[in-house]
Amino acid sequence: MKKNYKKIVVEKKLTDAERIKENSNYLRGTIVDDLKNEITNGFSGDNFSLIRFHGMYQQDDRDLRIERHEQKLEPRYAMMLRCRLPGGIIQAKKWLKIDYFAGKYTLYRTIRLTNRQTFQFHGILKKKLKDVHKMLHDIGLDSLATANDVNRNVLCTSNPMQSLIHQEGYEWAKKISNFLLPHTKAYAEIWLDKKKIITTDKEPILGKTYLPRKFKTTVVIPPYNDVDLYANDMNFIAIVENQKIIGFNVLIGGGLSFIHGNKNTWPFLATEIGYISVENTLSIAEAIVTTQRDWGNRTDRANAKTRYTINNFGLNVFKKEIEKRAKISFEPIRDYNFISRGDRFGWIKNINKSWSLTLFIQNGRIYDSNDQLLKSGLLKIAEIHEGNFRITSNQNIIISEISEENKNKIEKIAISYGLMNKISNVRKNSMACVSFPTCPLAMAEAERILSFFITQLESIMLKYGLEHEIIIFRISGCPNGCGRTLLAEIGLIGKSIGRYNLYIGGNQIGNRIPKIYKENITEKEILIHLNYLIKNWSIERNKKEDFGDFVIRKNFIKEIVNPIHDFWS
Repeated sequence: MKKNYKKIVVEKKLTDAERIKENSNYLRGTIVDDLKNEITNGFSGDNFSLIRFHGMYQQDDRDLRIERHEQKLEPRYAMMLRCRLPGGIIQAKKWLKIDYFAGKYTLYRTIRLTNRQTFQFHGILKKKLKDVHKMLHDIGLDSLATANDVNRNVLCTSNPMQSLIHQEGYEWAKKISNFLLPHTKAYAEIWLDKKKIITTDKEPILGKTYLPRKFKTTVVIPPYNDVDLYANDMNFIAIVENQKIIGFNVLIGGGLSFIHGNKNTWPFLATEIGYISVENTLSIAEAIVTTQRDWGNRTDRANAKTRYTINNFGLNVFKKEIEKRAKISFEPIRDYNFISRGDRFGWIKNINKSWSLTLFIQNGRIYDSNDQLLKSGLLKIAEIHEGNFRITSNQNIIISEISEENKNKIEKIAISYGLMNKISNVRKNSMACVSFPTCPLAMAEAERILSFFITQLESIMLKYGLEHEIIIFRISGCPNGCGRTLLAEIGLIGKSIGRYNLYIGGNQIGNRIPKIYKENITEKEILIHLNYLIKNWSIERNKKEDFGDFVIRKNFIKEIVNPIHDFWS
């Protein structure tokens, strides 16, 4: 099967993305020339794609497209930049620089926390790009490899209650991130004005044309699945003995994106392939990545993710190739268990007697409004806090390592700036992708309409006496999976302006894909259906039965057991 499949791939025409990478001179392209071009605020040709390897996307304000077209102006181009921040930890003092740059040099004056456990700037003009890269470099950060066909920001469980174990897991997230980074010096040459070294570029792990598609990795510390590990290509679940990580269960091939109407695309949960001792972690990581590099489909990007490669070759064949390359045999999976994936809000005392304060940040968008002065409040905390900020994979932020003497000061700031307002359990467990106005792939609203849907959902649950219950609710503006909607109990995926597919039946620990319940329905119709479902849940649920379990038990939808066959049926 392996031989025949590779023959088919070779005989087909490579995608244009492969040409771009092949001709890029190890990701340099002509980006330097484009930076000198003051006629346009955008990047031209291949550079539009290549800047993504450097952590940036070219976007425009879609709310202004028609107006600017009528004025015979080019779209309002600006860049989104995503920082590389494995494990999501940043020193509070560095936050001061992040806040300053967002306020002074971005069009939107905001910071956005992502569910990839890092932060993004939206609305950076091309002429300011070097400034932001140099600012990040000055504080020990960068945006290399946070987008396009590489291993992206490595996630790690945010777990301040077990800070010693978390610290060890965090160190592994950093090691894996650094180990799998591109070796090209293009980033330093272009953005930091480093002198080009006369040498031959090599990419021993990623290869000259890098990976066939994006690749996502997590380090997970049970019993919390806050990183949604089942949505990622490569996952290391920590096995702990005597307060020390001794090894990892390895799961591969997760991913949630699909294409509307294309039944050759489907979401899939990461699959167990075995246990490894901790000293073999990097060898296994390299073997998984290089197998996907060499076997992944480069003729059809819709079929290029790791899960499709595994499906094309078979899990056992893929697993044996990993063992062959790493010169290691997997051991049987060790026992592990997950109990939840949400963040734990408010004050938590750490085992080292310091404190952590988890704050809810709706949509991860940090800005000042009439109700909450999020940006100003976090800045005020950063000015006095001697510890870290930890960005969670649920787009929230943890003020960690707070000393006893600073606890009251930070709490007063948080309360006075509206950072500790009472939030419903539904709102705490909601998520949306960015979508309009900046995402070029958006089909429907997501971030800007999430609060509306949550407010309506809160009213429905209050009506039926369920106001204290949890429902995992998520919205994505398109089916690309950025909002991790296909791991929600209730998920909306955009089809067109004001219309969504409604999915139900995920579960609260995040290892079940929901199934489509209604297709291409309006916002009003969504709320009618949710009222009906939640009313039934309130009347007919078993004791403490979660919403996702209920709708399957009562046959509102069928459980997805094998997504390849069940997702579209």
